[in-house]
Amino acid sequence: MATWSTEELRPHERFDAWLELRVAQHGGGRAELRPERRTNFHASYSTFTVGDAIISHLRTSAYRFSRSAADIARTPVDRFTVVQQLGHGCVIYPAGGDAFGVPGGGFSTQFANIPYALTAMREHDGFHANIVSFPLARCEPLIARKSELGIRPLATERGMSSLFDSFFRAFVEQAPQLKGAAAEIAVETLLQLTLAARGLASTRAEPTRDAVRAGQLAAVCQFVARNLGRADLTPARAARAVGISVRHMHLLFEPTGTTFSRYLLAQRLNRARQLLALQPDRAVIDIAFACGIESQTVFYRAFRQAFGMAPNDCRAMSLRE
Repeated sequence: MATWSTEELRPHERFDAWLELRVAQHGGGRAELRPERRTNFHASYSTFTVGDAIISHLRTSAYRFSRSAADIARTPVDRFTVVQQLGHGCVIYPAGGDAFGVPGGGFSTQFANIPYALTAMREHDGFHANIVSFPLARCEPLIARKSELGIRPLATERGMSSLFDSFFRAFVEQAPQLKGAAAEIAVETLLQLTLAARGLASTRAEPTRDAVRAGQLAAVCQFVARNLGRADLTPARAARAVGISVRHMHLLFEPTGTTFSRYLLAQRLNRARQLLALQPDRAVIDIAFACGIESQTVFYRAFRQAFGMAPNDCRAMSLRE
C-alpha cells in the first residue's frame, strides 16, 4: 500500500503537491482554491491494487475541481470508477446535465474520460471518499449500453443496488488481504454488481447471477454483524432482511464450507473474545448476553471448543499480552 500526506510538506506547497498527485492517479483537471486558504489545505491519500482494480482512500480540504474535454485530451484515463462518499458528500456537475448531490454513504459511478466538475457538500468538511476503478477494457465486454457511462449517482436502498452496496463495503474492508484467484473473483464480482446496479449489464447473464449471489451473501453477513446482540437472530429474520428465502440463504453458504448457524456462532464468539479483552471488569455472562448467547453453558462450551480455553483464561491471557 502506498500512502501520502500533506503533513510532511510546508504549508505553501501542499495544495500544488496534492494536485500533482491527483493528476498522476486520477487524471488532470482544473482545481480552484482561494490563495488565502491554501496554507491551511490538508490531504491524505492511500492506494493499492487488487488484480487490475485500483482501490484508493482520500481525505482533503474543500476545493472545486473540474475535468474538461481539453483536460481529458491531455491526460486520458481509460478507467471506470466507483466513488463512495464517507464524509458529508459532494455536489457533482455533469457536462451538459443537471447538478446532483451524493450524500455521505452514497455512491457515484463514471467513465473517467467524460467531463464533470465537483465541490464538497460542506466547505468546512472537504472530501472524504473510497474510490475503486477498473480498466475500461475489462468493462466493455460486459456493458450493454456504452453511451450511458457518464457520471451518475447510484441509489442503494433496494434490489440490485442494495446488493452492490453490501458487496462494495465488504470488498473495501477485505481487499488488502485478497490475493490470487480470490482477488480476481472479488474484482469481477464487484464489477458485475456495479454495472448491474447502474443498469449497464443484464442480470440474466450467468456471471451477473454469480455476482448477485455474492452480493446477497455479503448482505447477510453484514446484517449478522449489525445484529449479533439479538438472541432472536434466526435464519428467517436474516433472510427476510435481505429479501430472500431461507432456503436460498442456506444455499448461499454452501460454497463457503459452513452454515448460517455456524457462521453466526463464530461471529458471536469472536465478538465475545474481543469484549473480554476490552472490558476486563465486565462479567463474562454479561458479555455472552451482549453477543446474543443467552445460555452460560452453551457459551462456555462453544468458547472452549472454538479457542481451546475458557473465557476467563482467554481474558487473563489478553491482559498479560
